[in-house]
Amino acid sequence: MTGEGNGPVNALDQALRSAIEQAYPEIAKFELIDFKVRILDQGHGTDAITRVLIETTDGASSWVTVGVGANVIEASWEALADSLTYGLLRHHLA
Repeated sequence: MTGEGNGPVNALDQALRSAIEQAYPEIAKFELIDFKVRILDQGHGTDAITRVLIETTDGASSWVTVGVGANVIEASWEALADSLTYGLLRHHLA
């Protein structure tokens, strides 16, 4: 799967959506509304563990998912995938 976007996290979001949108067209109404990155083990510099929080909305409500990983891309992928999965579960589609 591939995706293009405004930065690597947006590209990941676009790639994930394009991979599953045909099976789950409901994800079109899911929108990422907040993205936060936190370093969990300060003092480790560029090899620190990263936590990403993503807030998503379906227009009626919102939810937050978390990803943790050795780098921001890995943590973002985890949070993005969980966000779409949780949204589909909320709508009883997964």
